[in-house]
Amino acid sequence: MVDHLANTEINSQRIAAVENCFGASGQPLAVPGRVLLGEGILTKECRKKPKPRIFFLFNDILVYGSIVINKRKYNSQHIIPLEDVTLETLPDTLQMKNRWMIKTSKKSFVVSAASLTERKEWISHLEECIRHLLTKTGRQPSTEHAAPWIPDKATDICMRCTQTKFSTLTRRHHCRKCGFVVCADCSRQRFLMPRLSPKPLRVCNLCYRQLLAEKKKEVEADCRQPEPIRSAIPGYEPSSGDDSDKSDDDKADQWPADTEFYSSEVSWSSFHS
Repeated sequence: MVDHLANTEINSQRIAAVENCFGASGQPLAVPGRVLLGEGILTKECRKKPKPRIFFLFNDILVYGSIVINKRKYNSQHIIPLEDVTLETLPDTLQMKNRWMIKTSKKSFVVSAASLTERKEWISHLEECIRHLLTKTGRQPSTEHAAPWIPDKATDICMRCTQTKFSTLTRRHHCRKCGFVVCADCSRQRFLMPRLSPKPLRVCNLCYRQLLAEKKKEVEADCRQPEPIRSAIPGYEPSSGDDSDKSDDDKADQWPADTEFYSSEVSWSSFHS
């Protein structure tokens, strides 16, 4: 499919249409050899509540963003290199069905499709692209993944001390290491995790002690071997811990599932050929 669509006019038009929908807030997506393979709406489990997000699958990256106006304008663009992606199928819950997790070294999150068939299609195409990229680069599948954030509504009390009850005055916080919902007293520490951010991040007390112990072992080992050079993909900013809860995001929840959002009459998920 990639060879068939590469360097074709229809592929260039599709990528240009995506760039236009994100406008100046998005990054350029047209590069030599890049092919847009599919697109569609998936429900992303965000911190506050599940929200519809537009996803675009390219042969080397996965792009997603918030839906703003009439399914023709998007913002909050996120770009994920596929060679860093690992997938995990998840069981259904009462609220969400056809779920799976997209895991990367910088961010992991859960999405759900409108049907089981749609989930199978997304996972199949994603895995095919990932296999092709890893074969091409000779890299091994990623084994280090960021912990997904547990949604705020999953608990009314701190998941560490189990004593503090959350309210409008007592805020919820998330540990960047384990993803647990914790209170301020249980997450006063900050720790530098370069894989996630160049700045020290909030961690819970338990993770802080574990990270300190790991750091101490590294120092004691006094490993003098040079660190391996990690391939960096230029131009991609790491995603934030969670999508913003802007008011315009909530408008997306009002669109019915069969609403056409793209000039080519693509609804929900569609994979190109």
